[in-house]
Amino acid sequence: MTFFAAPLRAQDTSTDASQSQRILGVLPNFGTVENAPAAPPITTSQRFRIASLNTFDPFVYPFVGLTAGLADLQRQEGNWRGAVGYSQHYAVAFADNTIGNMLTTAVVPTLVNQDHRYFVLGKGGLWHRAGYAASRSLVTRGANGQHQFNISELGGNALAAGLSNLYYPAEARSLNATLQRFQTQVMWDTLANELKEFWPDIRRTLLHR
Repeated sequence: MTFFAAPLRAQDTSTDASQSQRILGVLPNFGTVENAPAAPPITTSQRFRIASLNTFDPFVYPFVGLTAGLADLQRQEGNWRGAVGYSQHYAVAFADNTIGNMLTTAVVPTLVNQDHRYFVLGKGGLWHRAGYAASRSLVTRGANGQHQFNISELGGNALAAGLSNLYYPAEARSLNATLQRFQTQVMWDTLANELKEFWPDIRRTLLHR
């Protein structure tokens, strides 16, 4: 699962200048650009740095733990019970997050030359912006700045869902289970885009900055 990351300012996409910026002061948000027209092209090293920060930021681990806990409560992978079962759920949740981040943010975007950062629209009505945010799961920027079909998101998550069959138990390797993991990840990424789009407005209202 890809977690939220702090805006990379257009004038400084090195990620270092924005590490202190977090949604609600907690959620890491390293793959968002607020001043989209002025954003320089992303580099391969920046793609992998963003993917790494999204994966290994200290605040990611509690959210992975929450995901594992929910899987435990829902008795997913029914043979995984108790403390050992929770550790197994945690391991696969962390693997899902790591593989998904690396594929959708770094590996696939590099291979197809796309910029998978989220570019905040920041203007227009509520529904227009919400529609824009939702559409970013289907549309992204190419390295040339033009809109393209989002192979990075959909292809990356499809690959991640397929690879997850290497470590999920046999009963969770069916085509239906694999498609559900793919759909769930795209859904979470789409919801994350909504938060990324409106976080600058919330920040200005709550924090006056």
